[in-house]
Amino acid sequence: MKGKKLVVGITGASGAPYARVLLEALCEARARGEVELGVVLSRTASEVWRLEVGGELGEWLRARELPVFAGRDYAAPFASGSAGWGAMVIAPCSMSTCAKIAHGLSDDLLTRAADVMLKERRALVLVPRETPLSTIHLENLLALARAGAIVLPAMPSFYGEARSVDALVGTVVARALDHLGIEHRLAKRWGEGDS
Repeated sequence: MKGKKLVVGITGASGAPYARVLLEALCEARARGEVELGVVLSRTASEVWRLEVGGELGEWLRARELPVFAGRDYAAPFASGSAGWGAMVIAPCSMSTCAKIAHGLSDDLLTRAADVMLKERRALVLVPRETPLSTIHLENLLALARAGAIVLPAMPSFYGEARSVDALVGTVVARALDHLGIEHRLAKRWGEGDS
């Protein structure tokens, strides 16, 4: 496959619908030959998926033939900068994961892959989902932005007159896809008329 190599990380933060809508859009891009995907999960991602989306995350991923790498599989291709994986998005991204990445704690494959993106100066898009934010959270997010990550909070926009939860989720996912250079039709852009 000649598409961009893209890692998707999913943590146990509330916000599993962001991961679902993101992966659905990326599967469409994969079908167009635009991306090659790899998925890595935190220990609690599946539990939150069951609560917020329903069903088993592993089954959902297998049904879409998405390659999932284990949390400590350091032989995964995106665990090294020399493999040339071009970008990573973590959605949703827990504050624990943000803190680990901000402080260089690569204690599992998810945080190692994020560390690789930062050290190689490749795109790392983080979709943090927490409220309210403590001073510690804010300082970690600032450190990540200074290190080169794109901090894209899960804050939907309302100007597109979204009529469903999925449409609101799509406004955030659309921005993440924009930063990854992936074409989509998830949300109306500012100034666009009805289409």
